[in-house]
Amino acid sequence: MFESLTTRFSGAFSSLRSRGKITGADIDNTCAEIRQALLESDVALSVVESFISQIREKSLAALPTMQSGTNQAQAIFEIVNTSLIEILGGSARRVRFAKNPPTVIMLAGLQGAGKTTLAGKLAKFYADQGNTPLLIASDLQRPNAVTQLQVVGESIGVPVFAPEPGNGVGDPVKVAKSGIEFAKSKQYNMVIVDTAGRLGIDEELMKQAVSIRDAVNPDEILFVVDAMIGQDAVRTSQAFLDGVGFDGVVLTKLDGDARGGAALSIASITKRPIMFASTGEKLGDFDIFYPDRMASRILGMGDVATLAEQAKKAFDGDTSAKLEAKFASGEDFTLEDFLEQLTAMSKMGSMSKLLGMLPGAGAMKKQIENFDEGEIIRTKAIVQSMTPLERQDPKVLNGSRRARIALGSGRKVSDVNTLVDRFSAAQKMMKQVRNGAMPAGMGHMGLPSMPMASVKSAPAKKKSKSGNPAKRALEENQ
Repeated sequence: MFESLTTRFSGAFSSLRSRGKITGADIDNTCAEIRQALLESDVALSVVESFISQIREKSLAALPTMQSGTNQAQAIFEIVNTSLIEILGGSARRVRFAKNPPTVIMLAGLQGAGKTTLAGKLAKFYADQGNTPLLIASDLQRPNAVTQLQVVGESIGVPVFAPEPGNGVGDPVKVAKSGIEFAKSKQYNMVIVDTAGRLGIDEELMKQAVSIRDAVNPDEILFVVDAMIGQDAVRTSQAFLDGVGFDGVVLTKLDGDARGGAALSIASITKRPIMFASTGEKLGDFDIFYPDRMASRILGMGDVATLAEQAKKAFDGDTSAKLEAKFASGEDFTLEDFLEQLTAMSKMGSMSKLLGMLPGAGAMKKQIENFDEGEIIRTKAIVQSMTPLERQDPKVLNGSRRARIALGSGRKVSDVNTLVDRFSAAQKMMKQVRNGAMPAGMGHMGLPSMPMASVKSAPAKKKSKSGNPAKRALEENQ
C-alpha cells in the first residue's frame, strides 16, 4: 500500500545523502518533497502541515550541533523516523482485559469496511492465544450478515450467539445484551459484538450504536475503517468519535493498492491508537499494529521484527531444534529436512509479502512482483515424489529414478535435475560455513536459513599425523 510513499521518501533521502554537508536550504527542499509525497498519498492536510513543521524545526535545530564527520543525512532520517512513529500512534497498544470476564469488545464502522470478517479475525487471533471468545451477531440490518458471521465462526471454531435471523428482523440491542449474559453463564472470557455498518453518517443508525454501547458497557470500542478510504477517513472517524466514541482503530485492507493516507491521518487527528491491522483476505492475515514497524516499512527499512515473528510461528520448535543439533554435529542437511522447511514456509503466507518486509525491498520491486508463488508448491511436489532413501541420499538418483520423480510430480526431468544440482551446491555451501555464522535470509536456490540461535560450532577435525617419525614427533611436541 505504501509503495509510492516509500519510493518518494527513499528518493528524498538519497538526494540528501548526496549533498555532503547539509544546509538549511537542503532541509527545506527535503521537507518540500516529503510534503508533496504525503499529500499525494491522501494524508490529511492538517496532519501533513504539522508533520513537516515538526521535522523542519527539529532538523534545523540539530544542524549546528552535528559534529564534523557525522552523517548528517542519517541524523535527519532519524528525526523523520521518530516523527513518523509519533503520527502513527507512538507505541502498540493491546486490548485491556476486564478484571471480571468477559472482556467486551464492540465493533463500529461504515458498511463495507469489513467488520464481520474482522470480527472473525479478531476472535481467531485471541483464540489462538488460549482465550475463549464468543461472537455476537448484532448486525440485524445488512442482508445475510448473521449468516456470514456464523460461517466465519464455524470456520475458526468460535461459537456465535445469533438468536435472531437478521435481514431486518430482531432487536440488535436486546441481542447484544442477551449475548453478554449468555457469555457469563458459559464462562467465555471474551465477547466480540458485531454491529450494523452505517451507509454514511446516519443519525438514526448512530443512535442504535450508542444504545448497544450503553447496553453492553464495552471494555473496548474499536472503530473499523477501510485503509483505502482516502481523504474521507478523517471526516468519518471524527463523526464516529463524536457520535459513539471509540478507544482504538482497526485498519482493514492494508494489503490494497490505495495510497494509504488513512493510516497516517486517523491516529494523529483522533488521538486514538491504531490497535490492529488486517493485511489480507485469509482469517490469519491479522496482527497487532506496531507504529515503529510501519514507519520502518514506509521509510524503506523493511519489517524484520514481524518477519521473525511469522517465522517463529511457522517453524515448529522441535523441528528447528533437531535441525540445529544436526547442523552442529556435522550431519548433512537432507531433502527431508528441506521439505519440512518448505512446508513451514508455506504456512507463513505469501512469499511476495514476506520478501516485501526485507530491508531494501523497494529496490527489488519488480522481482518481488514477478515472484512465482507456485514455485514452492512445485518444488514440494518434486521432493514429495521421492522415496525416503532418495531424500536422505540424493546420490542414488540415477536417470530412471529422476524420470519417475518427474512423472510423479508433473514436472520435467530438467526441473528435477535443477533442484538436485542446486541442493547439492547448497549442501556444499553449508559445509563451508559450518564453523562460522549461517548467512541470514534466503540461501542458495531459495533454501531457508536454519534457525541459528543456539547452534554451536562443530568441533574441528583432528589433523592426520605425518608418516615421517621425526616430523610426527615434532608435531606432537608442538
